[in-house]
Amino acid sequence: MARRSPHPAESECGGTPDLGELLGRELSTAVVMFHEAVAARRGLTATENKALDLLARRGPVTSGDLARELGLTPGAVTGLVDRLARAGYAQRLPDAADRRKTLVAADVDRLTAEMRPIFAPLREAVEKLAGDYTPAQLATIEHFVTEVAAIMRDQTARLVEEGRT
Repeated sequence: MARRSPHPAESECGGTPDLGELLGRELSTAVVMFHEAVAARRGLTATENKALDLLARRGPVTSGDLARELGLTPGAVTGLVDRLARAGYAQRLPDAADRRKTLVAADVDRLTAEMRPIFAPLREAVEKLAGDYTPAQLATIEHFVTEVAAIMRDQTARLVEEGRT
């Protein structure tokens, strides 16, 4: 399948791509739809799938920490963890350091086995694309993407906080 570039929106100032349009709409829509498809393939919602990703990357966390990371209420996370536990993707564990706390842990071995074949073609396509760039260009892209991700996390937290007030 040939790679298609969306026609980037042009800013009102002379034909330069509008990064807000590209990142805020084109890329984010493609990413959300991809993760919806990944989740659906596994019988999960996109939020459940991203919760598992977070648990796999960060290790066991409390339900409260998971709620904050996902921008969900504690009650919503309780239901989410219940569903993931019933499906065999996660479990609740006692916190060895504080017996009053319970941690949520993902079955990382299962996740790795299931996700490798799903993400391998994506990884290969991105690696092929990266071959078109110099190391300096890739460093700039990495910096840009890292900073945009931080901005997105900050903006998500802002929206969640505004929703609580």
